[in-house]
Amino acid sequence: MGLVADPLHVLLADDEAGFVETLAKVLRKRDLVVTVATSGPAALAAAAAAAFDVVVLDLRMPGMDGLATLAALRRTNPDVPVILLSGHADLGAAQEALRAGAVDFLLKPCPIATLVAAIEDAAERAAVARAAADRDPP
Repeated sequence: MGLVADPLHVLLADDEAGFVETLAKVLRKRDLVVTVATSGPAALAAAAAAAFDVVVLDLRMPGMDGLATLAALRRTNPDVPVILLSGHADLGAAQEALRAGAVDFLLKPCPIATLVAAIEDAAERAAVARAAADRDPP
């Protein structure tokens, strides 16, 4: 039996409703269980209501952006891997996201295969870390 849940449960947050629904549909065809949120607060509410293997956040969302959502998620769900997506090549934002605990930073449009690989990799690394923590408690 593998360390990673099958199927993976993914929270996908992006304020562009058409984009997020289309991306969710494509990811579901890849056998991922996807929950959609169209804002930072909606993503936090979804994360409070259910467990996710990976969270994918858009960097630029009105009100509560991806970095603020990431910071809030870290406080309530410190172990869930978070991938940030951005339509803007912004090295400073990418560095800030990684320092804040994101496991990856991808540029939109991101090939689906790249995103799926990043999601699977993040889930696998989190599962390995959990297994190691269970074996060797602090």
